[in-house]
Amino acid sequence: MKMSSGQMGRRLLGFAVAGMTLVAGGSAFAAQPKPWEITLQEAATPVMENIISFHNLLLVLITLITLFVLALLVIVVIKFNAKANPVPSKTTHNTLIEVAWTLIPVLILVGIAVPSFRLLFQQLDLPKADLTVKVTGKQWYWSYAYPDNGKFEFDSLLAQDKQPRLLGVDNEMVVPVNKVVRVQTTGADVIHAFAVPSFGIKIDSIPGRLNETWFKATKVGIYYGQCSELCGKDHAFMPIAVKVVTDQEFAAWVEAAKKKYATNPANTFASAGGQAAQ
Repeated sequence: MKMSSGQMGRRLLGFAVAGMTLVAGGSAFAAQPKPWEITLQEAATPVMENIISFHNLLLVLITLITLFVLALLVIVVIKFNAKANPVPSKTTHNTLIEVAWTLIPVLILVGIAVPSFRLLFQQLDLPKADLTVKVTGKQWYWSYAYPDNGKFEFDSLLAQDKQPRLLGVDNEMVVPVNKVVRVQTTGADVIHAFAVPSFGIKIDSIPGRLNETWFKATKVGIYYGQCSELCGKDHAFMPIAVKVVTDQEFAAWVEAAKKKYATNPANTFASAGGQAAQ
């Protein structure tokens, strides 16, 4: 196919614009639900990568088992109906089949248990943390405290004017990339749940109890989650936004946050007018 010089120029210009868009958008990567999405959200931590791998393994196994059972049913319907077998078999026991249908499921369950326990151990065994963030669920917003970085605290509320809709917040939780972040969470009033799908974390925030989990984000960007426990009338309006930045950006943000929240810590709800909970 031949192209004129003008067409070639427009094609190259289009490629250049697309390339610049990708470069510009690389720093603004955001993991969030997508319309008609049937897969898990893109992984941003080693734990989530293993969750996706385990999910895919189970999907293959359950598909093979379903097809096998379907094939057996088809064989039974065709071969052992009253027309094909006017005189039914009177067989009551078959040792080989009985051993097989007992042993094979056991082996399958043992095979599933190995990666399952490995993944569970990885989730529950907290490595040495580079950073601790205390997360408090409130009706109906989140508060974040940084005890390792000056002990400042701030609130994070749904921002109606931010995208993505019902996920954008006024103040994101900010963490450095490639660092182990320990999340300690509790509830101030009722039970909430802190969940970020791309990190593979979901943990209850219970009043009077301090639960903890961890993640290590490997990609710079913004990752979204939501409260995953029915906590009241505005349960659907307390999103979670975690901004993963470079070490230099995190250090600069910490210094700015110390000044911003020093005189009025954990009181942005009042200054924001409570717009997210209305």
